[in-house]
Amino acid sequence: MNIFVTGGCGYKGTVLVPKLLSQGHIVTVMDVQWFGNYLDKHENLKIIKQDIRDLSNISLKEIQCVIHLASVANDPCGDLDPLLTWEVGALASMQLADKAAREGVKQFIYASSASVYGVRDEEQITEDLPLYPISVYNKTKMVAERMVLSYADQMNCQIVRPATVCGLSKRLRLDVVVNLLTMQALNRGKITVLGGDQQRPNIHIEDITDLYCYLVRHPEITGIFNAGADNITVRSIAENIASSTNAEIIYKESNDPRSYRLNSDKLTQAGFTPKKTINDAIEEITRAFKAGEIEDYVSSYNVEWMRQTLLKNVQPRL
Repeated sequence: MNIFVTGGCGYKGTVLVPKLLSQGHIVTVMDVQWFGNYLDKHENLKIIKQDIRDLSNISLKEIQCVIHLASVANDPCGDLDPLLTWEVGALASMQLADKAAREGVKQFIYASSASVYGVRDEEQITEDLPLYPISVYNKTKMVAERMVLSYADQMNCQIVRPATVCGLSKRLRLDVVVNLLTMQALNRGKITVLGGDQQRPNIHIEDITDLYCYLVRHPEITGIFNAGADNITVRSIAENIASSTNAEIIYKESNDPRSYRLNSDKLTQAGFTPKKTINDAIEEITRAFKAGEIEDYVSSYNVEWMRQTLLKNVQPRL
């Protein structure tokens, strides 16, 4: 199958693309490469270094499936430049979906976010709840979902609302909660927890990328799907990391009220169940760190890297 992946050089894409290639697909990646390119060369891989807001020279006529990962990822990054976030997250998503439908693409997988639900009191967050996004990033995801689904009569549209992703990638992110706190423990012997009682669902990067591969194989499974594995408090995450690393936990007040339990029963009923846990991610990051395979670079923190690259294109250590 010919697959077009936007944001394929990112945190998830760097794990996903090799899986697609190993399964025999021909993959075209389009990525602006703000954070570099860690994909190995492959005879069935083409990489286009280009801003997704410009699709004028892109043809999707030979593409059977689009996996749309590209976005200005996370709330703080989205707030750096709201106009950019809207252009990439909403406008470019609409243009991509429209182009895909017009040029005969039959399957469109969109990586949304569980953050579209906003701050909720419900014990279980299911796909049929109304959306109350609270940030620019969340709002662009909600709008993009609706635009993608407007083409459901022309393409098999699959919307994934992932929990916070954790685990190793060659394009590592250390600004997601499990990875962040694990690296703090390994680097400093201390973990700083803001609040702690917030419920935060997580999913391992191997599971979320396996899910995208599963959906590629099952275009008939359409609609919106939550994708989470561990519903756990930030406090419990920190305690698990401290138990593994002997780090000290320091608690501070938080101004982030988000707390929710993501229900992924619909995904399970569709035939996919995550296999890994946050403890797997903690162990894998710890092992890689001790082996000298990962380091604490500014480029692993999206918002700080975006700020710094406005002035210079270097990769200093923290």
